Amino acid sequence: MDFTFTPEQEALRDEARAFLAANPEPSWAQLAELGWTGVSVAEEHGGVGPGFLEEAVLHEELGRALYHGPYLSTVATTLPLLPPELQAEVATGEASWTLALGPLVPDLDTAGRIAVAGGDGVYELEGAERDVLKTMDSTRPLGVVRGGDATRRLADSELLRASRVRTRAALALEACAVAQRALELAIDHAKTREQFGRPIGVYQAISHPLADSYREIELARSLAWWAAWCVAEDDVEAEVAAAAAKAQAAETAVAVCERAIQAHGGIGFTWEHVLHRLYKRAQWIQAFGAQPAELRAEVAAALLDGQGA
Repeated sequence: MDFTFTPEQEALRDEARAFLAANPEPSWAQLAELGWTGVSVAEEHGGVGPGFLEEAVLHEELGRALYHGPYLSTVATTLPLLPPELQAEVATGEASWTLALGPLVPDLDTAGRIAVAGGDGVYELEGAERDVLKTMDSTRPLGVVRGGDATRRLADSELLRASRVRTRAALALEACAVAQRALELAIDHAKTREQFGRPIGVYQAISHPLADSYREIELARSLAWWAAWCVAEDDVEAEVAAAAAKAQAAETAVAVCERAIQAHGGIGFTWEHVLHRLYKRAQWIQAFGAQPAELRAEVAAALLDGQGA
């Protein structure tokens, strides 16, 4: 397999990073206008159709920008559960979704519609009361839904596996981007902040942890892009790859953010600096869905027993 990015994927990354730098709080309509909401929707259903690898580029860049909106919950999580006519609505920006699988539901403050798993299928939930909670990461709040009626049937429950795998892969990519941005901030600070007449980066207490961070990010990103490739190709190892990637990338993001905060000293703990927001997103990713220890148990079961999760 060749993990080299195509010129089109590199151009998409450059475009996405430039757009998010100029538009730190983009609307859903803006993302749809750029074609981002339809990147995994077939052309005959109104999308642009490249597939999950291009979507993966966008998950990385949106994670780096700490995007506040329903892209993860709509495009990674719920899209595989929607029939073609509803996927077309996502592609055009007419609709956004979130999926209620457990008691805490992501993106309730920004997602337009709610899907809910029940019995042997997935249904649209209408008329439910939404209670958005104040959680650690204000850019991706969790909430609770109460009441409502399960109306239109969207998919068989068997498709929930594909949704889970895509979500884990997307979160692994986000975590890598969060870690990379935190490391870049720490390196820039280590180059410019001086103590005793020298940049603090020359001291081993600063440089060695940052070198460890670089090594860990490279490993995590390799796993994340392996998972993305498996999802894109519908490979039999997709479930194991996504579990391994999320476990490694989430732990890496938390550790890298902690080292970056320490490298910054006092300013790293201030409310005005972006590091605390990156750290909170990393912790959110680590906790959501399954903790790293649970994911490693799934990987171990698949490798040692030949059993899926």
